[in-house]
Amino acid sequence: MNGNGRRVGIVGAGAWGTALACAARRAGSSVLLWAHESETVAAINENHENPTFLADTTLDPAIAATTSLEAMGACDLVLLVAPSAHLGAVAARLARHLAATTPVCVCTKGIEVGTGRLMTQVAAEALKRQDLAALSGPSFAAEVAADLPTAVTVAGPPEVVEAVSAGLGGPAFRIYRSDDVIGVEIGGAVKNVIAIACGIADGRGLGLNARAALISRGLAEMVRLGQALGGRRETQMGLSGLGDLVLTCTGTLSRNYTFGQGLGRGESVARLMEGRSSVVEGAVTAPAVAELAQRLAVEMPICAAVNDVLAGTSDVASAIAGLLARRPGEEF
Repeated sequence: MNGNGRRVGIVGAGAWGTALACAARRAGSSVLLWAHESETVAAINENHENPTFLADTTLDPAIAATTSLEAMGACDLVLLVAPSAHLGAVAARLARHLAATTPVCVCTKGIEVGTGRLMTQVAAEALKRQDLAALSGPSFAAEVAADLPTAVTVAGPPEVVEAVSAGLGGPAFRIYRSDDVIGVEIGGAVKNVIAIACGIADGRGLGLNARAALISRGLAEMVRLGQALGGRRETQMGLSGLGDLVLTCTGTLSRNYTFGQGLGRGESVARLMEGRSSVVEGAVTAPAVAELAQRLAVEMPICAAVNDVLAGTSDVASAIAGLLARRPGEEF
């Protein structure tokens, strides 16, 4: 593998961060992967694997791992892939080690509970800079790690988008460009909540028609919220919107979808959360989406129903009955 001379630092060694490390290495970049857990760092450096977060994947021996955020300061490009609930705190710790000119791309999907801020907004405050990009799209980590064909969108300042494209892009990891950061982030966040709804419907045995209806009506909710925040409708029809929505709502590799299936079968939220090493981002994001939609007066009944089930203010049967009792209106 020929090197491209780029040093890519990845902050967050969960499944997605590790998969991005694989893509960066295939692109010829040298890769440094930061993990909070020392045992994860040891597994990557010594055994070239990440069994906790991305099992059954052999990593390129050139992928190095560290618990030192200071080491990110020597990188030419930094990807932020920490879980949404911890992104701000991790970015604040990272801030003093990064040069103001280092390109930074946020690869975490979500909306902050309590503030309604998107992940680039959370990171921008912590890093005290605004020139951040966002990466999103239909991309199961295991398939990216296995070098299966994948296409994603990167939105942000042209120079940052170019750095991400050069550092990660390759024949099987196709990067499309956009300047609609809001639209790209809304798609990546809301689709996880809709995926829980689809899983619930499937777990309940409601059929394929119901799943298709949820995907379609979920897309309408994404469009409305994105436009209310200043995003473009057409972005939601692309990779980071419709593409990611379809994948997450139908693929059994989706943690959000399988979590929803369990709820539909009657399992409790607490039981489904037990023993998970990876975050179910839709469960974290649902209350933030519901709060933001209410604040902006945006109608998002599917997301609201999922949030009610997760919060314990409604059971699955009542949530489904409530959605079916709604009067059909204009499609968009």
